[in-house]
Amino acid sequence: MPDTVRVRILGVGMGPQHVTPEVAEALRSVDYVVAAFKGPDDELLALRWEIIEAYTDGSVDVVAVQDPQRDRSIGLTDQGYQRAVGDWHDARAEAYADVLRRRGGTAAFLVFGDPSLYDSTIRVVEKIQKLGVLVEFDVLPGISAPQVLAARHRIVLHEVGRPVHVTTGRLLQEAVAAGQDNIVAMLNPPPERLDLTGLDDWSVWWAANLGATGERLVAGRLGEVASQIADARSQARAEAGFVMDIYLLRRR
Repeated sequence: MPDTVRVRILGVGMGPQHVTPEVAEALRSVDYVVAAFKGPDDELLALRWEIIEAYTDGSVDVVAVQDPQRDRSIGLTDQGYQRAVGDWHDARAEAYADVLRRRGGTAAFLVFGDPSLYDSTIRVVEKIQKLGVLVEFDVLPGISAPQVLAARHRIVLHEVGRPVHVTTGRLLQEAVAAGQDNIVAMLNPPPERLDLTGLDDWSVWWAANLGATGERLVAGRLGEVASQIADARSQARAEAGFVMDIYLLRRR
């Protein structure tokens, strides 16, 4: 009977400065890190290496796995989008399962931000279990992007006694139509594909690449700063080789 593989899913914020002592200790306990490889200029893979080098003695290896292609067609319906993401997760699970079967031992996945918030790693590891790999896993939290967004802008994410709604840029208008008026949006498309209709008078607190190379911040009335956000997003991508942006929108 094959041995059980231990998997540690570790939230690492956006770099060594965000790694908690608990996560650092866990990282030192693993034999290797499994990471998606997106190409020769994969800055996020390089950032994972930076984290490993900061908290281990060189004994932790990285197994880079070519990331499967995902259907990113602009015109996908909600159903098509869900299917595309599901297929992508299935392909990732197959690829990672091959590594875990071959290497065994204790592996880690380093999750930017926190594993509980718009990340697929827990779901993928559960799919690996269903593929017949004997996996036992635990999850340790990291500093999330909404936390850093609030800290950088020196704000509270909600007004007194009021909720905050967290969603994706794809579903922003759906949230507005449902009556949400204090919204954190993550996983945003480029500005030209983001529907901001009717939101010019809302207040926005925006950021890109929080805690990483290319960090940018913009705040103000959306109608007045939308072009600044588009420019800052382009600058962040040019400087870092990637861009991950997030914002809080609040009805004025």
